[in-house]
Amino acid sequence: MGFLSVIRRWALRDKMPIREIARRTGLSRNTIRKYLREGAVEPKFKTPTRSSKLDPYADRLSAWLLAQTRKPRKERRTVTQMHSDLVKLGYDGSYGRVAAFARAWRADRHRAEQTTGRGTYVPLVFQPGEAFQFDWSEDWANIGGERVKLQVAHIKLSHSRAFLVRAYPLQTHEMLFDAHWHAFRVFGGVPGRGIYDNMKTAVDRVGKGKQRDVNARFKAMASHYVFEPEFCNPAAGWEKGQVEKNVQDARNRLWQVMPVFSDLNELNQWLEDRCIALWAETPHKILPGSISDVWDAEKPTLMALPPAFDGFVEHSKRVSPTCLITFERNRYSVPASFANRRVSLHVYPERLVVVAEGQTVCAHDRIIERSHHKPGRVIYDWRHYLAVIQRKPGALRNGAPFIEMPDAFRRLQDHMLRKEGGDREMVDILSLVLQHDEDAVLCAVELALDAGVPTKTHVLNLLHRLLDKKQTDHPEVDPPEALALETAPKANVDRYDALRQAGEKRHAS
Repeated sequence: MGFLSVIRRWALRDKMPIREIARRTGLSRNTIRKYLREGAVEPKFKTPTRSSKLDPYADRLSAWLLAQTRKPRKERRTVTQMHSDLVKLGYDGSYGRVAAFARAWRADRHRAEQTTGRGTYVPLVFQPGEAFQFDWSEDWANIGGERVKLQVAHIKLSHSRAFLVRAYPLQTHEMLFDAHWHAFRVFGGVPGRGIYDNMKTAVDRVGKGKQRDVNARFKAMASHYVFEPEFCNPAAGWEKGQVEKNVQDARNRLWQVMPVFSDLNELNQWLEDRCIALWAETPHKILPGSISDVWDAEKPTLMALPPAFDGFVEHSKRVSPTCLITFERNRYSVPASFANRRVSLHVYPERLVVVAEGQTVCAHDRIIERSHHKPGRVIYDWRHYLAVIQRKPGALRNGAPFIEMPDAFRRLQDHMLRKEGGDREMVDILSLVLQHDEDAVLCAVELALDAGVPTKTHVLNLLHRLLDKKQTDHPEVDPPEALALETAPKANVDRYDALRQAGEKRHAS
């Protein structure tokens, strides 16, 4: 560099002829002219490109190296194995050349990942009440003494960054609808737009660009709450980066410090309370104040909260001859009048509702069993089989649904089935719950059992007294002494004989 500086000073400042500079430096005049023409201030030497025996196999070797990066570390092939494969393909060069190529390829890839490969982004700004972001994650919690895997819904307001975390056993439509309702309830309103990834519960098919075939039930939910759904480009999670970061933060702030819970409802209540507490503890970082302060200012811009969306998923089911329908490996009973018929099953996060002919037929608590090693369960309601035992009273003795009857009915059945025709009388007593309040029938049965008269007639008599508001057990009365009779009445029937005497007196005959 110092030598080049001398040449430039002689030529440009001292105006020395190129011939004299060449004589003093020993360089050719063409070399000196090239330095001066290019304006070089430091010497640069270009390495000439030379052909290599590896050139015909460079593309294939690059493809092999790229494929290895997508495999687990223990399953990747070594450069020695790649050299052996190249030799089989006709390569007759050295292993060192292949290893040098692999080192250079990995260095170029690492450099790209640290620069352009990491991507460039534009900071986003959202107006109050403009949008919210939604995402799912998987986390673990201790529920009832057992470590349970949960699907966690994350909803975050884009302006104030107020967030809600809620846990569910599955990532299904009914769970998604329930998460939106609780989020809007906690936020105090509905933003104008929702930002999602292309989850299957919302998008049936991803088209070109922003074209999406939105699921019909999801579209109905968005129409009910009056917000516009917007979907990110595939594999572009940074388009909803706020909620993506919330997923990472929640693991440190919530899941790693939570206590043991008895059930899922207790866990979700704890999550809701903890999220609201974190709003006040977390600074907004862009706007002054905490998240809670900014949310207070954003809340008036949210649309007023409408009634909850009826977020069920409908399935068509055929009722079996045993009055059962099957859902998620479990079977649930249906009233016998719908046996061998089609019914509609409305699935909610915590219950199942059977609908037929536009009316609700029955409802059951939903059972979600994550283990596929356990057999499915059968959930009976003995009331659904009353129409069957009215025609087949003998089925009452060993009928599986009637094992779950209340204890008073079970004790009465033990007395009834000991006598002839008792099964028919027991069916008649159980059928009373179809016309009267079940608690009243149970009370009448218990009174009959306590009185030691477990018969159909006595139960009906007690039930009618209960329904007519008549007391069945009168208290003992202790009259005052002033009302006591001086002469106690005697039971004497002789006076009735006088009515039978002949004569002027009238007689009963």
